[in-house]
Amino acid sequence: MVTTLQARNVRLSALRRCFGLEWVRNLDFFPEWQEVLPDLSKRERIFLDGVREGYFSQLQGDEDVLEKVVQLTVVSPLLCGAGLYITPFEIRAEKSIEIETEDDGVIIKGTLDILIIRHNVWVMVIESKKAEYSIEAGLAQLLSYLLAHPNPDGICYGLLASGSDFIFIKFVRNEQGVKYGTSDQFAMRRSDDIYQVFRILKRLTQS
Repeated sequence: MVTTLQARNVRLSALRRCFGLEWVRNLDFFPEWQEVLPDLSKRERIFLDGVREGYFSQLQGDEDVLEKVVQLTVVSPLLCGAGLYITPFEIRAEKSIEIETEDDGVIIKGTLDILIIRHNVWVMVIESKKAEYSIEAGLAQLLSYLLAHPNPDGICYGLLASGSDFIFIKFVRNEQGVKYGTSDQFAMRRSDDIYQVFRILKRLTQS
């Protein structure tokens, strides 16, 4: 019997059971977010301060900040500032995916609202009704999309963003199996975190 799951509802436990996905907690697995990162110019710092101020301005107006508002005031400016809206990056909207296990008859389907990709870098805006929505809820969803990606080079990087929080993912698929690691979680409420998110994003997109 074939079981169909929606990516937004899938759990990490199901991905581990069906696809052998393994979480690697060793910091050596994902050094890219910790190593020497690009410096920020004075202009970039001023720009990021403006993005952060725009986010808090929206919170003052409405505690239930909608996803689209967060995209406009936080995520889109960050991606544009990091150069992800110009060649060689591609923007794809309403990207559909489908993956199926060989033996268990499980199919996972989903649609990614916003996808920016250049070979091995994926950016996902978490589908949430409020900015306070836990970013952990979107991790299994993003990993589902990475599992569906052909991934010819064996390594992909992902950014999961809720607007209020950010986390980076490294995804590796090779003869040893399918593994992933995560960065620390960064928050808009911490003054310097947006600088670190921008620096990591620049580092990964330059690889």
